[in-house]
Order: sequence, then C-alpha cells, then structure tokens
Amino acid sequence: MESYIIGIGQKIRSIRKEKEMYASELAKKSNVSNGLISRIENGRTIPSVPVLFQIINALEVEPSYFFQQIGNDSSFKYLVIRADETSTIEKEVEAKGFRYDFIFSKQIKSIGFEVVLLTLEPNCKRDMVETDAYEFKYILSGSCEYIIDGETVKLNAGDAIFFDGKLPHVPRNPNDQPSTMLVIYSFTE
Repeated sequence: MESYIIGIGQKIRSIRKEKEMYASELAKKSNVSNGLISRIENGRTIPSVPVLFQIINALEVEPSYFFQQIGNDSSFKYLVIRADETSTIEKEVEAKGFRYDFIFSKQIKSIGFEVVLLTLEPNCKRDMVETDAYEFKYILSGSCEYIIDGETVKLNAGDAIFFDGKLPHVPRNPNDQPSTMLVIYSFTE
C-alpha cells in the first residue's frame, strides 16, 4: 500500500472533480470529515482500507477502475511538465491566503515526490499542520517566517529550508507583499 501514497489522493480528487462533486459532499457521503478528505487528496495522510473503500463507494466507481494506473512506473527517462498542465489545489479548507499551484507528483520505487508553488498572501492564516513527508521549501520571492516545532525561522528570497513534516509547522507572511516558494514534498516507505 505504501507505493500508492501519492496516487490515491490524486485519483480521489480527479474522480471527484469529474463527477462535479465538492469535497464536503464526498466527505458526507463517505461518513468522514472534510479535513480528512483534504489531507488524503493532498497526500498528507493515507486512509485506512475501510475508509478508502467508503470513499470509493461514495464516488460510485468500481475498485478495479479506481486502482488503474496507480503505483510504480519507472520505465521513463524523464518527465516534462508543461506550464498549462499545472493546477491550483486546495490544501486546507480553513487556510486563508494560501494558494498552492500543483506542478508534479511521481512515485518512483519507494520514494514519492510532489512539487507545488505556494503563494502566501500578506497576513495569511492557517493552523499548524503535520505531514508524512520531508519538506523542502525554496523562497522565490518575498519573505516569510516558518514556525517549526515551536521555533521561528525567517526566510528571504533565495533561502531554503528542509525539515521533517511530522514536526508541527506553519508558514506566516507578516509582510505587505506576497511570498512565493517552490515546495517539494518527499514521501518514503
């Protein structure tokens, strides 16, 4: 099941959007919280097998269809991601002023990657989160602060930070200009 970490959330989001279903509607039909659907779709948590099948049932698709094309495919030499292939994703329903532009996700053997552009609007707000990934952030423009396990680190354009996402963390932008960063999530078995 570990090799499916990245693909499960993406597949749920893709089918949900094909069916023009809101995350809150899927949560209600699956008998789970909106927050859990968000965390699963964004690769921050793995659903238990019973919960996964509740979600698949709520999506009204066959399990065999759901699991098609999820998993390892290491037969490629390189991947090109075109600018028009990116999409804006919603990470946390409660977050204000956070914009994630999804760029890339791939599972290779026992390592999964997800790459996004995160824009923090001035005075954005979100609760502390924990993820199942190692996180690398490279500040492209502006500046921000990262609170990681109770410590605050100030970051400016050109700075980078790497940490274990299992530590409680949240970025803040107390400035009057947006801050944009490249974010790479790395998932391992």
